[in-house]
Amino acid sequence: MPMTSASCHASAAPALFLDFDGTLVDIAPAPDAVRVDPALPGVLHAIAERLGGALAIVTGRPVDVVDRYLAPHRFDVAGLHGAVIRVAGRDIAEPAITPSFRAEVARLADGARPLPGLIVEDKGASVAVHWRLAPEFRPAAEGLARTALAALGPEWRLQTGKAVLEIVRAGTGKGRAIARLLTEPPYEGRTAVFIGDDDTDEQGFAEVLARGGLAVRVGDGETRAPLRVSGPAALAILLRRWAETGQCPFPLPGAANDETMPFRSERPMGDMTDD
Repeated sequence: MPMTSASCHASAAPALFLDFDGTLVDIAPAPDAVRVDPALPGVLHAIAERLGGALAIVTGRPVDVVDRYLAPHRFDVAGLHGAVIRVAGRDIAEPAITPSFRAEVARLADGARPLPGLIVEDKGASVAVHWRLAPEFRPAAEGLARTALAALGPEWRLQTGKAVLEIVRAGTGKGRAIARLLTEPPYEGRTAVFIGDDDTDEQGFAEVLARGGLAVRVGDGETRAPLRVSGPAALAILLRRWAETGQCPFPLPGAANDETMPFRSERPMGDMTDD
């Protein structure tokens, strides 16, 4: 049964937006090395059912990669920082992939090849350079990414992350993706809840807070989010509780929730963007 406003103690039923890496799963040394708890897809599906479908994964990952990790269920996804958005099985945003972009991806791969541990992750319509396995090559990684960005021009931008720089479309971002999703049923008119773990999520936090929603930061780091959980394992406990009981585990705006939860309040920071 869809969650009602009463079951989450708020003026409007929630819409739940979740980052993937560092939020639902621990950060891994390489993009293809993440481990997904076998229970996670079922937990998310149960919450989505309670929310009448108003649950979306908002991530830098490609949509097909999210589908693979969360099989057998298929969720609404804003992938590649919102360059691709799928709602109820239909694509409402798709990127244009140009030959010049593909050429720069190839040049990045060539530039990284002599640097052991530097990973160029080709996402099709964006590309990321990871130095988690080779922190000594961070300057080289940043140089490669900035050179590629300069060649591509103003239609692209750099997105920072945890030991990664990513080249993405200038008009994308998790805040914009969430705003777009909130114009679509079943998200429209709901209280937005966004849960994420790093700088790529801060624009999303800003968007939901500006709309009277709730932002939750997973793990350490400066943030504007008013709530924090210690890591993906702590978040998993809360999500399981939500799936099992139908009760939103977070004190939404206007909520009266006195339970002791494994998160702590934060003083919101100043403006932080993902540009």
